[in-house]
Amino acid sequence: MGVYLFSTPVLLEALRCDSENSDSSHDFGRDILPSLIRDRRVVAYDFADENRKQVRYWRDVGTLDAYYQANMDLVAVTPAFNLYDSHWPIRSVPPAGPPAKFVFGEKGRRMGIAIDSLVSHGCIISGGRVIGSVLSPGVRVNSFCDIEDSILLPNVSVGRRSRIRRAIIDQGVQIPENSDIGLDPDADRRAGYLVTETGIVVVHETAAPTRLGASSSLEIKATAVA
Repeated sequence: MGVYLFSTPVLLEALRCDSENSDSSHDFGRDILPSLIRDRRVVAYDFADENRKQVRYWRDVGTLDAYYQANMDLVAVTPAFNLYDSHWPIRSVPPAGPPAKFVFGEKGRRMGIAIDSLVSHGCIISGGRVIGSVLSPGVRVNSFCDIEDSILLPNVSVGRRSRIRRAIIDQGVQIPENSDIGLDPDADRRAGYLVTETGIVVVHETAAPTRLGASSSLEIKATAVA
């Protein structure tokens, strides 16, 4: 995250001046801070990344494409931002829930597996295949599903024989059986899904055919991962 400390009068003055500047894009990082650096005394803290990687990790997640890529960074075999480094722990306080469960191992038919993925507590992979994806708490993947390079937010349920590629599924959305998402951008747009500039498909609760009633969590705000 980025943390800023301001004198209130200085910040208010900078905001007023920027609002009156027709040439400004009114972006905090692009306009406000540079003007303050030019006209005021500004001090920065040199962040020391103890993650012991060759480069420091910093990614702005102010857009859906950047948010998607930040999640994909985490599932890499050797991620630049390593959640598993015991010498530099990054922890939150998760809600209580059961462990993830993988069921059905019928060779040649259905098999509940997840490869190169992060699977949160409370998830059930019931005879489906998950590759290169991030599954939030309480996700259910049913039989014969095929999910790749996707982010499933809390309490998503994916119906049987569905295929999902390079998608963000909003929390509480219930994907009907035999759904195809991320395979045909034109079909995704006709279905009412958002398709980003890089082709990421976003399925939010108001666009989904059915839903579980959870509130939307895809109001992405400008922030950063450090």
